[in-house]
Amino acid sequence: MLAIVNGRLILPDERAGGHFEAISGLALLIEDGRIKDVMPEVRLRADYSSCPVWDAGGRFVSPGFINIHIHGCFGADTMDKDSEAIKTMCQKLPVHGVTSFLPTTITASMEDIQEALGRVREFMKNPWLACGAEVLGANMEGPFISPDYRGCHQVKHVLPPDFSYVEPYADVVKYVTVASEELGGDYSFIEKCRNAGIIVSLGHSGAIYEEALDAIQHGMTHATHLYNAMSPVHHREPGVTGAVLDAEGVIAELITDDVHCHPAAQRLAYRLKGENLVLITDSCRACGLGDGVSELGGQQVFVEGGLATLADGTIAASVASMDMVVRNFAHNTGLSLPRTVELATRVPARELGCLDQRGTLEPGRLANIAVFDSDVNIYATFVRGQICYGQ
Repeated sequence: MLAIVNGRLILPDERAGGHFEAISGLALLIEDGRIKDVMPEVRLRADYSSCPVWDAGGRFVSPGFINIHIHGCFGADTMDKDSEAIKTMCQKLPVHGVTSFLPTTITASMEDIQEALGRVREFMKNPWLACGAEVLGANMEGPFISPDYRGCHQVKHVLPPDFSYVEPYADVVKYVTVASEELGGDYSFIEKCRNAGIIVSLGHSGAIYEEALDAIQHGMTHATHLYNAMSPVHHREPGVTGAVLDAEGVIAELITDDVHCHPAAQRLAYRLKGENLVLITDSCRACGLGDGVSELGGQQVFVEGGLATLADGTIAASVASMDMVVRNFAHNTGLSLPRTVELATRVPARELGCLDQRGTLEPGRLANIAVFDSDVNIYATFVRGQICYGQ
């Protein structure tokens, strides 16, 4: 048993309509990897006087961040054939407050994609292979995308949507990105995915507003990195971006590294989507390594000053971390840190159907915890009650 004390616990607060607020004077009691109770510190001292305590030093104590869209970091990538790559991601991500994530594939040969999904499956079955952030499944970005809105994905590997490629890995894939126009008005792919428990995400698409909205009405409930690699808003043709912002039921990813989205675009997205935003990094292996030459999807990537590009200048994923995107979004929108944290914890957990286990600091949940200061500098990270970063 362990108690975290002297922290500002980020918790759902009925006085704030159930939104997250920071509350002082409470202790977090952990037993067998789960949150046993949240109680006043005075009660802890009375009822559990012999319990070991961990002092948060007045910092925020938050649910651990959940990154649903990450290709790689610290030199490792989901597509690497060496299984040590995912292990590296698991071990390094707690540095950024991440306690759960979805290794994300990129458009490549279907053989390479399926091999990557197989490696993800092994980590889901055997979480003890790496001590660190948990692998919750995979995010399949490509190859079912528009050749014209492929971004940094290689066009030679783009394929029409075909559920037969996904079906053998339905136990692994949590999201699959699809360009709605590539469906040709046949929404059976969406139906098959939904029946298998896979979230279909609208992205890398040049669809017009009506095409995108039709796909949304047929079951596309998510959008891959809002604003990026999708037809933009025009006042006479709102495009995919307009459809995502206009549709109430769609949860949209947002890369808030201040490279992919201008701060004003971030504010606009929050005003229109509210708690239907989820903060992501979309980071590549160069994340955490600084400037230099890297790789993504079999292509050289050049990193300079926080910007990752291909040789032709195309933005190639990001080098952002979860603590960075949380910090930036709070700063750019004026939203409080507790409210911002919701978009990196409770929102993705709710969408993934694991809110009963993750995403909030409530009794019964896993003790997946990030501790940070008011600038979101990570001080410590716990996974299942065990400290994976910090002291």
